[in-house]
Amino acid sequence: MNKEKSTRSPIVSVLGHVDHGKSSILDSIRETNIVSKEAGAITQAIGASIIPLEVIQKKCGSLLDQLKMKFTIPGLLFIDTPGHAAFTSLRKRGGALADIAVLVVDINEGFKPQTIEAVDILKNSRTPFIIAANKLDLVSGYTNKNSCLLDDLKQQHESTRQIIDERLYKIIGQIYDRFKINAERFDRVEDYTKQIAIIPCSAKIKVGLAELLMVLTGLAQKYLEQSLKINVSGAAKGTILEVKETEGLGKTIDVIVYDGTLKVNDTIIIGGVLEPIVTKVRALFQPAPLHEMRDKKSSFVSIKKVVAAVGVRISAPGLEQAVAGMPLMNCSDDEQRIEKAKKKVQEEVQEVLLDTEKQGIIIKADSLGSLEAVIKLFGEKNISIRKASLGAITKKDMADAESNYEQDPLLSVIIGFNVELGKNVEISKRVKIITGDIIYKLLDDYLLWVEEKKKALEAEQLEELVRPCKLEILQNCIFRQNNPAIVGVHVIAGVLKTGNPLMKTGKALTEVKSIQSEKENINRAEQGKQVAVSLLGVMCGRQINERDVLYSAIPEQDFKKLKKLKKYLTDSEIQVMKEIAEIMRKDNVVWGV
Repeated sequence: MNKEKSTRSPIVSVLGHVDHGKSSILDSIRETNIVSKEAGAITQAIGASIIPLEVIQKKCGSLLDQLKMKFTIPGLLFIDTPGHAAFTSLRKRGGALADIAVLVVDINEGFKPQTIEAVDILKNSRTPFIIAANKLDLVSGYTNKNSCLLDDLKQQHESTRQIIDERLYKIIGQIYDRFKINAERFDRVEDYTKQIAIIPCSAKIKVGLAELLMVLTGLAQKYLEQSLKINVSGAAKGTILEVKETEGLGKTIDVIVYDGTLKVNDTIIIGGVLEPIVTKVRALFQPAPLHEMRDKKSSFVSIKKVVAAVGVRISAPGLEQAVAGMPLMNCSDDEQRIEKAKKKVQEEVQEVLLDTEKQGIIIKADSLGSLEAVIKLFGEKNISIRKASLGAITKKDMADAESNYEQDPLLSVIIGFNVELGKNVEISKRVKIITGDIIYKLLDDYLLWVEEKKKALEAEQLEELVRPCKLEILQNCIFRQNNPAIVGVHVIAGVLKTGNPLMKTGKALTEVKSIQSEKENINRAEQGKQVAVSLLGVMCGRQINERDVLYSAIPEQDFKKLKKLKKYLTDSEIQVMKEIAEIMRKDNVVWGV
């Protein structure tokens, strides 16, 4: 086996904040336009493109001659990830599938929340990366002078060069402050093992892309050469990108093969929701170079075998239950080996699918990769998950979510990525369903809903408590002495409600049976109101008198809860609480503490 045959193309992942130009950079390299077809202009399904070595050499052109670089890797396999950085979850277990990554940052905006999350993921999975500082064309004063980036930068006006440097050093500062990672403009890097290279570029006017490809390929070849060696005759391992109906073939799967060799007539085992799928490869198709696998106009060529790393379309019987994101491997027809492979593949699936007895939200998604991404995203915010599975929202999902309501209404939620409500599923008033086709927005929508729901629940809780209230019995306003006593009062502060216990000293004296305002019965009277109240169990002239000041007799437990809900009380209510605490602490110094 010669060395070239045993070296595979590095798998390149492209990440970054939404709208910073991830897909646009790939489109410029491929000279295609995938970006306009995506939900919210964000790539939501993982696509792949093969950039062969001869294309890289052609694009880099004279740059390679100047630097006397000779590439030996077969090319680059680009995976275009969706808007949210969490979707690097096209994974081999134990690390990112990508060998190297391009982090796209808008040179004018710098680091944003998803940029930070992307670096977190790359750092955690120890994936080397470079930074594409995109949208150079939008820098104030910039005009394209030369096809070579460094010559182009030298020919800019001095003030423009200064702005570009300021923007780059802002990015350098941000990545160092947050992650203690050193970065520098690619031509100023002294040691690529200690500094991250930043390449200023513009996907729109195709400046800096040759340099980007050159640095990427050079790094992959220099530092990843050993890890790119594969056993050509070894078992194929891959991940399903997409399941689709192909004219004349029926159900087919688009797969990234990241290890080994896959041939026509091979037995393949694919992870399943309930059990693994065992089938035989009927045909293999490969996209033509520089074609996006998801592009309907893409031309596919029938082949007999593929060697990693590669994107391939597989035609095989029994793919009806196949799901995107599932692992795939081939093995010989030996029954024992098939059973062993089934077990291994299904273990990977079970790592993602969740079903626990504990409380938590329900997550549904259309593919294993999406499900993994949503779980990761919500897990990072310490949101407990009870169940995570694939497919439409079912009656069982609805029942599971509703069963959370009594203990924690904030967990009575179903999150659905790219899924719909199943047939005959009735919506429950107790269950919040949040669905969408942009991953990060699901989390934003959930967190916003939680805030609103918390406020509503706390407001409800406040209504159930005895609120702070201070009132004075008005002079010449005793309308009945007793049974019940009816008197006119002025609400000095707070809210007076029917059923409220009242006191003068530290003991409840009476209870408000009813409130009347202008001969109409009302349930509550706000601060400043003068109303007539009927009071149980007291006699005017004995327990109560004109000009007496009464307070709501707040039970100690209610008082403690009110302290936690203080943000919903007025300043005058908070003052009344202090006065009530003073009265109560004459007999018990730790009352309400």
